Amino acid sequence: MKIELLTTFLEVSQTLHVRVAAENLCLTQAAVSSRIKQLEEELAVLLFDRTQKRLKLTAEGHRLVKNANEMVLMWQKLKQDVGAAQVNSYQLFVGSMMSIWDIVLQDWLQKIHRNLDDVHLYTHTYSPLELRKQVISRLVDIAFLFEPPFIEDIVSEKVATVPLQLVSAEKNVAIDEINNMVMVDYGESVNSQILRDYNDNNIIRHNMSQPRIALNFILEASGCAYLPKQMCFEHIRKGRLHKVADAPEYKRDIFAIYLAKNNKADLIQDALMLFPYVRN
Repeated sequence: MKIELLTTFLEVSQTLHVRVAAENLCLTQAAVSSRIKQLEEELAVLLFDRTQKRLKLTAEGHRLVKNANEMVLMWQKLKQDVGAAQVNSYQLFVGSMMSIWDIVLQDWLQKIHRNLDDVHLYTHTYSPLELRKQVISRLVDIAFLFEPPFIEDIVSEKVATVPLQLVSAEKNVAIDEINNMVMVDYGESVNSQILRDYNDNNIIRHNMSQPRIALNFILEASGCAYLPKQMCFEHIRKGRLHKVADAPEYKRDIFAIYLAKNNKADLIQDALMLFPYVRN
């Protein structure tokens, strides 16, 4: 099976549109359709339901997505290991929970781009459980999560402590007047602490997995949420958001994990030294 078939399948599975996928891959629509058909013939299954106006993944297609992502990533790693990667360059495979990308990793990637010009970045998003598996299987060089695993072969290093503050789209909201709170998933330890402090669950109107989604939501629809200080600083300065007086503040530690026996240990340490937040 050619790796191009899998990369084409993944693009179509994300866009659910042959024309858009073709534009993103710089291919013709006929070439994209041909690759999908060839992949379906090799697997002897239908990957997309074409009976509706818009493409839809079949059950077999959904199952293939995860395996295809892992196979493409493994192929990229294999090219590096056998010397097929770019000459005089290093590949760094980074994995993270989605919410951590929003909080701190965007700035860090920019610093790597500016300061380590021989590093080729590959980034992927996984659940905490998948991140541990990807690191152990050497498909990801370094991963970021809220609560590190206690596994003998994995090094865990705190890279940031992110302060969280309660902000509201409305002015002069008192702590006892809070309603329509958006609960953001910052991991079990912080979430349980917030729930203990705000024991009246009636104030929690919505639950959202990412701080960026919660930020955009309260800016548009009002309400309040605990957000990283650095994420809402500009909005507070411009009067779009307002800090809720006397509300308890929390902090969320972010950890980097990587294999102790890693042939990229020096590269990983160089990359972590560029982390834009104080490590302690």
